[in-house]
Amino acid sequence: MTMYTTMDSPLGELLLVGEESATAKGGVALASLSLPGQKGAAVVQDGWVRAPEAFDEIAGQLRAYFEGRLTRFDLEYADGGTDFQRRVWQALEAIPYGATVTYGQIAAQVGSAGAGVRAVGTAIGRNPLLVVRPCHRVIGADGALRGYAAGLERKERLLGLEGALVS
Repeated sequence: MTMYTTMDSPLGELLLVGEESATAKGGVALASLSLPGQKGAAVVQDGWVRAPEAFDEIAGQLRAYFEGRLTRFDLEYADGGTDFQRRVWQALEAIPYGATVTYGQIAAQVGSAGAGVRAVGTAIGRNPLLVVRPCHRVIGADGALRGYAAGLERKERLLGLEGALVS
């Protein structure tokens, strides 16, 4: 069963979507976290159940993150994406709080250097779990902020919250 809720955040109202899970804290595995105006954002579908209480654990971790008290999420995610996307997303999850890496570094890490940087950028752009799977920590080779589905202003705000230095 697909469940959802919304919550306020410093970035705007978040839409959280999850799937029932017997192993996840709170009973829901996070499938999507999207922001208003985000490219490719989830949209509530017929048949989804509004269940704010099922997201208490996730919402609590998000609040702690935005308050600067949490540097690493401990959540179960619903399966999704292609094999390649999942490899890229795993690389994103390994980027430490407050650090940044380049698209090229992620490409090299997943064995897709050179022309594969564009494919890595596409996979990062399809990350359905903004904020919790930290694609905002990926920057251009020149240190500039590049691509963020929810807008560069929000990417800059998240990096500022984490104290990441961006040139």
